[in-house]
Amino acid sequence: MGIEFGGLLGLIILVLDIYAIIRTVQSGASTAAKLIWVVVILVLPVLGLLAWLIAGPNSPRT
Repeated sequence: MGIEFGGLLGLIILVLDIYAIIRTVQSGASTAAKLIWVVVILVLPVLGLLAWLIAGPNSPRT
């Protein structure tokens, strides 16, 4: 049962990371800020996601 739970948790983190990256790219932040956020999310999937939720760019481009 531990393997299935770990796989499901990993899949959920992957989906949330992809969502965070998409929202970051669509944000109105500068290109440099977008690049930094995407790298942080990719290198540190869990911590990067938490940091993005707390301090990431949230304003989508219109």
